[in-house]
Amino acid sequence: YIKKIGYNPAAVAFVPISGWHGDNMLEVSSKMSWFKGWTVERKEGKVEGKCLIEALDAILPPTRPTDKALRLPLQDVYKIGGIGTVPVGRVETGVLKPGMVVTFAPAGLTTEVKSVEMHHEALQEAVPGDNVGFNVKNVSVKEL
Repeated sequence: YIKKIGYNPAAVAFVPISGWHGDNMLEVSSKMSWFKGWTVERKEGKVEGKCLIEALDAILPPTRPTDKALRLPLQDVYKIGGIGTVPVGRVETGVLKPGMVVTFAPAGLTTEVKSVEMHHEALQEAVPGDNVGFNVKNVSVKEL
């Protein structure tokens, strides 16, 4: 089944566990003596382990495409008193920084980014995977 949905079975760790009893989750379980461990093959080499936490630790984080053009699908646009128009979305590719000039599609509207925030904290830059709000100059909610 795993191959049928697009994954390489050799690159997936299969780990028998019992969440109810905590067997084989953080350390090797004596109740699963039949299990000799898991092996994952990937470009970087072979990785082996025996329990779930080791399998989770062995997962490589995805590479973030910061070298590509900025692409940030908007989830919502807010009008915040005293601040202005704040589009919100997730950075998919590229980098968003205060002072950048951005163009909104399909409207074709171009403006400057005043500030970038994530969880009410100002950021110097937002990278792929970040859910951010950013303040834009001279743009109304209706224009976006």
